[in-house]
Amino acid sequence: MERNLVRSKMELQNFDKMGKKRVIKKTGETEDNQKDSVGQSSPASSAKGIKTAKGMVYIQATYNNTIITITDDKGNAIAWSSAGSLGFSGAKKATPFVAARVAETAIFKARKSGIHEVAVLVSGVGSGRDSAIRAVANQGLNIISIKDITPLPHNGPRPKKVRRV
Repeated sequence: MERNLVRSKMELQNFDKMGKKRVIKKTGETEDNQKDSVGQSSPASSAKGIKTAKGMVYIQATYNNTIITITDDKGNAIAWSSAGSLGFSGAKKATPFVAARVAETAIFKARKSGIHEVAVLVSGVGSGRDSAIRAVANQGLNIISIKDITPLPHNGPRPKKVRRV
């Protein structure tokens, strides 16, 4: 036990004496070039750095929740919000009032990227569909189009075999 204490004290003393580690530089590169190439990320890699004028608003209004995602033209998500993330729970999440609040918070987050024109795509049959679209329009965004992308069955699954007795 005493040996461990003595050894750790010696290691601490040696650690204090150790200087800054030196990095071997490649020929022709300076520290400034290394910081530019490694330290900074390109604006395309982070959604916060992207400045775009057009975007898309996806509204998913189910019976239990309302989720809104705002993307750029390519489909990269810029901002999102849901009723659960705002602190609502239970049956309150599917109300039109909460859907309007969700739309306002998502648009507030997306304002930093400079979006002015949006195309709205609505999915689901929840009660927050209309109020979310109205909230998007009331926030001052220019709505180019509104499209319903709710999935509809064409013919459904194959029916069961006829029961033979």
